[in-house]
Amino acid sequence: MAKRTGIEWTEVTWNPTTGCDRISSGCDNCYALTLAKRLKAMGAEKYQNDGDPRTSGPGFGLTTHPAALQQPYSWRTPRVVFVNSMSDLFHARVSLDFVRAVFEVIADTPQHTYQVLTKRSARLRKIADRLDWPDNLWMGVSVESGDVLYRVDDLRATPARVRFLSCEPLLGPLPGLDLTDIDWVIAGGESGPGHRPLDPAWVSVIRDRCVASGTPFFFKQWGGRTPKRGGRELDGRSWDEMPALSLAGS
Repeated sequence: MAKRTGIEWTEVTWNPTTGCDRISSGCDNCYALTLAKRLKAMGAEKYQNDGDPRTSGPGFGLTTHPAALQQPYSWRTPRVVFVNSMSDLFHARVSLDFVRAVFEVIADTPQHTYQVLTKRSARLRKIADRLDWPDNLWMGVSVESGDVLYRVDDLRATPARVRFLSCEPLLGPLPGLDLTDIDWVIAGGESGPGHRPLDPAWVSVIRDRCVASGTPFFFKQWGGRTPKRGGRELDGRSWDEMPALSLAGS
């Protein structure tokens, strides 16, 4: 069954694949890698495949789970679904056929809204025209620093109905961030024992660009040793804006 989640901008998580590899600075303190190690030790079936210790680790080898493709068909009420909170659907070792199978499930269950997030924007762009894009799929890329702003251009090149950015963990300013054809921006700081600090100025600039362009802005957290340590308020208020769900299902 789908797992209810504490991630503020979604409702449940669905993992038709698990496992991943570090590819950029945003991966350095990956919560999923740590969680996979714990789940492997607990005997969780999905997390028994080990990854390369240089880039991944125990329980975090890339694995596809065909049986998980049936899960959304059993959900009786509409849900907002984060796809692959424990993986990356556009990882090179996820076959095009399996990506297509995930998209087909999404298309078959239009009552739900699915959020797909990737750091592998080059592959996303490469195969985008070989996929059928359902209206209830929101496609996003992680943009943690100015070094990876190219991911925004890759996202813009896709025909997704809703395109979004996850600037989390935000590790530096995003100079020149262009929000043309971007429908939503999430920002937030890093949490955990090795968390890196978040400069309020970095967040304020992103928020101000969203306000100026009319782009919904969601501030998830300041971060700290625990996710809720620093709270969620920015300039005295919370920012919980999202695209209208009807955009993805109409």
